Amino acid sequence: MGNIKVLLGKRIKELRKKQELTQEKLSELANIETPSLSNIENGKNYPNHETLEKLSTALQVRPYEMFIFDYYKSHKELIEEMNAYMLKNEKLTRQMYQFFECIK
Repeated sequence: MGNIKVLLGKRIKELRKKQELTQEKLSELANIETPSLSNIENGKNYPNHETLEKLSTALQVRPYEMFIFDYYKSHKELIEEMNAYMLKNEKLTRQMYQFFECIK
């Protein structure tokens, strides 16, 4: 699964970007220092329970939602990853297209 500090940092960053918040704005909303948030997002520091609570409130999510790591890739990252695989494999591209035609 990976290092929990890194995964948590990615998840917080993902939640922040979904709300179109800068690090500075989230730091202000959570009443924490911007360098602290940066270190959390980069997986260098693990936030204590008080900071997690502040971030949860500022991001308007339940605390446990910050630990849902299955979806830490952005929409753009997923498309780019799929595109890279399909460009290498024509059969896969055709299969994905057939799947797309079935679900659209």
